[in-house]
Amino acid sequence: MNFIKCCTSARSSSDQQNLTNNNNNNKSSLKKKTRHSSSAKYGANSDPLPSSVTADAVQSYLAEHPEFLDTYIQQNVNSNTIEHWMSKIPQTSALVKTPWSRNISEGDLVYKVQRSRPSQPTMPSISPQKNHLSSSSEAELSLATNTVVTTEPSSSSLKSSTQQISSTTAKSMTKIVELSNQRRLLHELTDEVNQNVTKAQVLYELCKSIASTISADGFNLYLVDENGNNLRLFTSENDDEQTISIVPIPIEIGRCLAGYVAATKETIRINDKAMLKIEKYPDGLFIKDDKVTSVMAHPIINANGTLLSVVEFYRNQSAIPFSDEDEEEIVKCVNELSTQTYYELYHTMTRERRLNDFLLTVTKSIFQELVSMDVVMLKIMSYAKKLVNADRASLFMLDTRTKELYARIFDIGREDHDMLHSSAINDNDREKGPPADERPCIRFPMDKGIAGYVATTGKTLNIADAYSDNRFNRDIDQKTGYKTKSLLCMPIMIQGSVIGVVQMVNKKNGHFTKSDEESFETFSVYCGLALHHASLYDRIRHSEQKCKVALEVLSYHASCTDEEYERMKNCKVPDNIPNIERFEYSPWEVNNDQKPVYVLYMFLDLANVDPIYANQFDMECLMRFILTVRKNYRNVPYHNWSHAFSVAHAIYTVIKQTKHHFTPNDCIALFVACLCHDLDHRGKTNAFMVKSASTLASIYSTSTMERHHFNQTVTILQSENLNIFKHFSSKEYRQMLDEIRHCILATDLALFFENRPKLERIVDNNEFSWQNKEHLLHVMGLSMTAADLCSSFKQWEVQRSNVSIIMEEFFQQGDEEKRQGIQPQSLMDRSLAHELPKNQVTFIKSICIPCYSLIARILPETLPMLNGAKSNLHRWQQLADEQLQLTHTNVTANTSTDVMSNSSLTPPANNTRQPASS
Repeated sequence: MNFIKCCTSARSSSDQQNLTNNNNNNKSSLKKKTRHSSSAKYGANSDPLPSSVTADAVQSYLAEHPEFLDTYIQQNVNSNTIEHWMSKIPQTSALVKTPWSRNISEGDLVYKVQRSRPSQPTMPSISPQKNHLSSSSEAELSLATNTVVTTEPSSSSLKSSTQQISSTTAKSMTKIVELSNQRRLLHELTDEVNQNVTKAQVLYELCKSIASTISADGFNLYLVDENGNNLRLFTSENDDEQTISIVPIPIEIGRCLAGYVAATKETIRINDKAMLKIEKYPDGLFIKDDKVTSVMAHPIINANGTLLSVVEFYRNQSAIPFSDEDEEEIVKCVNELSTQTYYELYHTMTRERRLNDFLLTVTKSIFQELVSMDVVMLKIMSYAKKLVNADRASLFMLDTRTKELYARIFDIGREDHDMLHSSAINDNDREKGPPADERPCIRFPMDKGIAGYVATTGKTLNIADAYSDNRFNRDIDQKTGYKTKSLLCMPIMIQGSVIGVVQMVNKKNGHFTKSDEESFETFSVYCGLALHHASLYDRIRHSEQKCKVALEVLSYHASCTDEEYERMKNCKVPDNIPNIERFEYSPWEVNNDQKPVYVLYMFLDLANVDPIYANQFDMECLMRFILTVRKNYRNVPYHNWSHAFSVAHAIYTVIKQTKHHFTPNDCIALFVACLCHDLDHRGKTNAFMVKSASTLASIYSTSTMERHHFNQTVTILQSENLNIFKHFSSKEYRQMLDEIRHCILATDLALFFENRPKLERIVDNNEFSWQNKEHLLHVMGLSMTAADLCSSFKQWEVQRSNVSIIMEEFFQQGDEEKRQGIQPQSLMDRSLAHELPKNQVTFIKSICIPCYSLIARILPETLPMLNGAKSNLHRWQQLADEQLQLTHTNVTANTSTDVMSNSSLTPPANNTRQPASS
């Protein structure tokens, strides 16, 4: 129904049309004629009007009775119809554009003015290009007066009649168009605001849009600071942080207008600049401008009632003040924009939270269950489908060696739990089936198809119709029998390199969107990490299997043979070995074949001290353990099996001869540690290992060889038939290994120099206690050092023989250091072998005597060790003195010989005495 169009464009045809009345109801004849006049002129299926009713008659009636049009429109026409009418009015039509129909987004300003008569002179209006008033044309005069005019001068009577259209109707249509423009404006503004993340930027964009809506020339935005006590001016060049440097404005009455509005939370409109300087806000505007004539200050408050900011809208050199409608406009814009903006933000936050929750679930699932590469790939495909609601998923890995993409796991549309269950079954039956590398898979060049394009370029592809894209490789569909429609393909990268390509196939509810791309781009990062770690895990597991095989081979060759075990088994363990518990006993005199039997004798003697531990050790296991330890000592001059046997015997004598407070397990730990303390010794010191950059030094940075000895001990104990502690509880086993480790590491003389002063201070202060675990460990470590140096307190002949053996090992290390270009210590330099007595004196004085002196204070029964060391020190001192005397004699003799030689070569000088210098 185009009634308004009929009324405003009556002059479009000079011919009068007949009116037809097809309505036979009881309404007035004029209403019927009017309605059918509109339908006849502009309706497609209308009956002709009777000749008695003309368009001029209708227009004359409406001009005289404008309230009739108001009533009719209000009762019979809805707002959607009016809005539809307005949308059909062309820009160049006879109807001049009214204020409420102007395009706000173009920057035009809309002024609210009162109706005036058309005979008045031209009214000022707003120029679209400039924000100031200018004279307008006759058409814009009608625009200012809210009248409807025609542009043809011959229709003066029509113009006169249409001037009387009531303002109520115009206002109703104005409201509808304004609401339509507001909705469009709010949508545009929301999109713009969503790009700005700070509170100040959001408020600034809001105020800028409101200023355009209410035809303000500008605005000032004042933000409330964090304390809520001051305002600070904000501009588009500043952000939230930069506003801190701007002069604060107190929120209180009696200052400027903005502070007053912030304090009272009231909207203030000032239409006369002279009214700015009043008692409530004597400072007027914070920003002084002589051009300002009208001001409206409004507080912006959130839903919680908290003041966010104050905005001042102003007009420059304008006679038109701000109105109630302008104030209502501000409130509506703030409320509607806030609602829509918060909705958009909430929607975005909800989406991000769901994505984060999803990625957290993926991370936990993938990284907590790294079983195999295949399982990780299945999980990735399963979660990827959920993320973008795809029907199928494909994951292709890149073979950098062959430059091919391959896939051996395929999504055939099963449910996720079926896929994972199948994966678990495959893992359990992995040994029954072919190896992973030998399973059938699809392979194709990395530059072929969509996946190949993505792998080559590293770019994401989102294709709505796969078969219409010439890059699509149809071979996969032909092999799998599946029809691909839409595709989302993305590379999986690690450190900038493509390692695979994941494809999402056939979105269930349409096509893949930009949001799917963004979500999947984040997900692909987790995919890359998971696949990278799974690949490393597979390599580690493969290496572990190879290492296990190597250990089995080494264990076979490093373990004692059955023949060795049978020979030892046939040897009877003596009931008593004379003098074996004495400090003077020499273990080096025992035959090598008898040493394992003697070790077994001493071990059982220590174990049988407490009946509880008597039957805790398996005899076969114990014999195999002893024989295997013997086999794992290398054939070096000194640190060999004989040395291990002598040290084990030394700790045995300490345990048997002293009134200690070691537990049975402590005694076993000390004995086993002494037996194993130099396992796999290479005849080289820790210093040599570090200087020569050996592999062991790279593994163990401190106490290099001692840590290796303990590691070898654990390796032997890990074999089932060699674990002498297999009947121990878990707690006892851990405690035993901890004590063995402590004792073996204590044989490093660097730790002896560190720990001896600590124990010495404890003893000096009478604070030593056997019940103190730390004190006990100090004594165990000191006992290990005392046993390791056992040759220094043996009989002189044994001492001197052992020193010559260990010096040979030292000289071999010195020779090796010279070959590597390393200058050896004097102790290991073969060319300085004559300094041996002096070096031994230094060694016994600085290490052996302090060690035995301290242990004798705690265990007085070990005094024979101290006395033996002192006796040997005396012998070495005699040799050193003899060596010094011999050296002095040789030097004197050489000097005398040189003098005599020089004298015999000097001829006589005629009985003339020559000076000594000659």
